[in-house]
Amino acid sequence: MEFRQKALAKLQSPEELDVPVRFARPQGLLVLVVTLVVMAAGCAWAVTGTVSSKLNAAGVLTHTEGSYLLQSPVAGQVTAVHAEAGQQVEKDAPVVSVRTERGVRAVRAVARGRVTSLAAEVGAVVTTGADVATVERVKSADDPLVAMLYIPADKGATVPVGAKVDLTVGSVSSDRYGLLRGTVQAVGQTPQTRQQISGFLGDKDLAQQFTRQGRPLAVVVRLKRSSATKSGYVWSRAGGPPSAPDSATPVSGAVHLAAQRPVEWLLP
Repeated sequence: MEFRQKALAKLQSPEELDVPVRFARPQGLLVLVVTLVVMAAGCAWAVTGTVSSKLNAAGVLTHTEGSYLLQSPVAGQVTAVHAEAGQQVEKDAPVVSVRTERGVRAVRAVARGRVTSLAAEVGAVVTTGADVATVERVKSADDPLVAMLYIPADKGATVPVGAKVDLTVGSVSSDRYGLLRGTVQAVGQTPQTRQQISGFLGDKDLAQQFTRQGRPLAVVVRLKRSSATKSGYVWSRAGGPPSAPDSATPVSGAVHLAAQRPVEWLLP
């Protein structure tokens, strides 16, 4: 009761009607100003700024026309090996000789290229269709490398031709020499089967690895050339390694996708 009388008396008394009312302390005004500035900056960035994203994919260094598995058309025992790894062979050149019931038959290269590996040795017994060698389809040892990346089929539409690609090369220290630079040259239109990948790369194990999560799309990455480096390619760190990486070297690629405005995410 006493409190109510004091409250009524306070309302009826005009002695403090001319005193301004303080709605906020200076600290509160500072917080308000900072908040408004941050919100204004965020709105401006949402309208004018962009967000970059990357797509990571596994792949391998190879040449434009890929490789092929040379298989024996006959069964028998290998009596001679006419080529060695790294050797250039012409079309129809004998790679190995096999003794059959009808005499010695030569297993010949089906296209010009470089022998990258041999699966047969003298004395080995091969069956019809057995792998004898892997031959890379190159005209000379100076043919430029490309990177073949294999991405999920549902990501193909997000990868534009000409996009920048940073490649981590398995045989090169990225801490010391950096990343190999490249750009997307082509994006496959149809998913690749394990047999198709194996036929192009000449490696069944890699084909199995790249199809482990389903049939992927193939992305061809053209490597940037440079006459100023010993490897002949552009690296993120000046100079790069003392020599070019070999074909069939595994790589991991980071594809820079097209920049998007964040306002498109906020207001779809």
